[in-house]
Amino acid sequence: MSSTADQSPLGKASAYQSQYAPELLFPIPRQEKRSELQLTGTMPFFGVDIWNAYELSWLNMRGKPQVAIATITAPADSPNIVESKSFKLYLNSFNQTRLANADALVALMRDDLAGAFGAQVHIALTPQENFGTLKMGELEGTLLDRLDIEVDQYTPSPALLTAARSDAPVEERLVSHLLKSNCLVTGQPDWASVQIHYVGPQIDQEGLLRYLIGFREHNEFHEQCVERIFIDIYRQCMPQKLAVYARYTRRGGLDINPWRSNFTSGRPSNLRTARQ
Repeated sequence: MSSTADQSPLGKASAYQSQYAPELLFPIPRQEKRSELQLTGTMPFFGVDIWNAYELSWLNMRGKPQVAIATITAPADSPNIVESKSFKLYLNSFNQTRLANADALVALMRDDLAGAFGAQVHIALTPQENFGTLKMGELEGTLLDRLDIEVDQYTPSPALLTAARSDAPVEERLVSHLLKSNCLVTGQPDWASVQIHYVGPQIDQEGLLRYLIGFREHNEFHEQCVERIFIDIYRQCMPQKLAVYARYTRRGGLDINPWRSNFTSGRPSNLRTARQ
């Protein structure tokens, strides 16, 4: 059953269950926040939310603990997001659960998360013997943070976004590591790096950096912030092509990395950044 963010486990004392408990998952409808952006019907973007779970463990049938890293990919057109603390509690409920093998774990997770998100999700496990194959990398693009700007506004202002509409279109990838927002319920800080890939009138970089820094006192979930960034740039700067990708630092063993795009450029890499 879907409900509102303030009814979620966030900010409340929680009993950590160590036996399988799919009922812990707490879905929240995406449409409520999208309605704030005046988005209804067909969305002007597609995309995914890429979750990485670093604290996943269960027991084999002989009681020996197993560990793995899970990557869960949920489509942006699913009706719900899943509140991240409830996701963590759900994953912890496998800690003392005996399962035949990793495939049995994935099968349970796939069914449970499809029910919570309201759409099919993709799940990939990296077992401990393959941890050494995982790589790190940074978002590619021109670094906005190099700009020596003065900032006095810490809430998002779309009016800061401008573009040279009379000039020939350009293609750019712009990156900032200064994106910070706050949890919608608890107000705890969320830290991220963000990449903006666009084709269209050249976006004023100083205005874009001020706009991104403007999320510093803004309260929204990760997925909602990325969609707000996409829509504000799309409406203010009118690019023909636009993709926004954010890599958020982990909390409770989970990181969430939303990607929204209106053109097919291939799904972004899931390389873990240095801060993640």
